[in-house]
Amino acid sequence: MDAAEPTRDPFVMSKGMKFPKDGHFITGQLRAALRENRYEAKEAQCVLKLVRDEDTVIELGAGIGFMSTLIATKRKIKAVHAFEANPALIPYIRSVHEANELENADVTNAILGPRKGSADFYVRQNLLSSSMEPLEGDTDENTQKVKVDVLNARQTFKSVDANILIADIEGAEATLLPQLDLTGLRGAMIELHPQYIGPEGVNAVFKAMMDAGLAYYARGSTHKVVCFRRAW
Repeated sequence: MDAAEPTRDPFVMSKGMKFPKDGHFITGQLRAALRENRYEAKEAQCVLKLVRDEDTVIELGAGIGFMSTLIATKRKIKAVHAFEANPALIPYIRSVHEANELENADVTNAILGPRKGSADFYVRQNLLSSSMEPLEGDTDENTQKVKVDVLNARQTFKSVDANILIADIEGAEATLLPQLDLTGLRGAMIELHPQYIGPEGVNAVFKAMMDAGLAYYARGSTHKVVCFRRAW
């Protein structure tokens, strides 16, 4: 009788979390970064210093679901509400939440803006390079333009009633954050994209935080990943 073939592990493990092996999403470099706990290491360090048990978190830009899963597995939060513009990522994010048996994490395919509507989004073969702006080299073969829902940012923040904000929105932080009422937040982690927003945009982000009563938290910040807290 032939020995049974070893069962292949269907997950990549990272910081105790399970990520389904899907070659369309988890490529070689990304798989290695997850296994070696290098993926979003700076962001993870900041978030785990920021988020506490019983927090409610809103995440803008969910990626592969790493940050929402990290928060929901490492802290006893009430909920994390993630918003992701790329429709191609939504099924994978949900599969990550399901694999980690999360009941307090959800994801919505939408972006936030000043008013409800829709916007163009460019889905590329490298899904993590997809964006709201067309790029030189985009073709019908490698890029698909789709419509994505835009939710009213103020109404969404009010309905979620989060006290922690996480945002990695590829340069939109400079225009979106100043429009929001952030006074209910206890803390925030923002990934800055100075190559897109310039010094004026960086200043706009810091001013939005200061106007909300949040101060720069150096111990949780690293380079472009900046952390803010109401009290240290």
